[in-house]
Amino acid sequence: MDKLIETFYKAFGDLDAEIMCSCYHDDIVFEDPAFGVLKGKRAGNMWRMLCDSQKDKDFKIIYSEIEANSDKGSAKWEAFYTFSKTGRKVHNKIQADFEFKDGKIIKHTDHFNLHKWARQAMGIKGFMIGRTRYFKNKLRYQTNNLLTKYESSLQHKKATYLGLK
Repeated sequence: MDKLIETFYKAFGDLDAEIMCSCYHDDIVFEDPAFGVLKGKRAGNMWRMLCDSQKDKDFKIIYSEIEANSDKGSAKWEAFYTFSKTGRKVHNKIQADFEFKDGKIIKHTDHFNLHKWARQAMGIKGFMIGRTRYFKNKLRYQTNNLLTKYESSLQHKKATYLGLK
């Protein structure tokens, strides 16, 4: 399963969401501090949205310490990018935990310090409110709202492609 995790992160570094999604089981459950819990296609669409948003930008990831057996795995990864809302540079350090089923990732949980992320992405405002439940809830609302809009745009593109619009 080490190769599966490596394939996932190599694809992420290449901003290839389709390969990333191919590593996921259909019943994937993803969780992180920014989005909360995402299941199935919505988890894959989150990666599609993130990859699409970083094309032709200064995005970079590095990954390390991949460990896995047939049931569970883990990795560390770091993301380097510019937060679009503020133009501030972010270096986020993430611990990822995985569970596997049928040769695919069935559960993926990313852990990172939301307060540190908020401080980098939003400056003094993030430093002041980044530890609060209010901030966490508002961030999840905003990220999930963006994901819903992104999924609507995918539906629209698909309908247009099929000649239904």
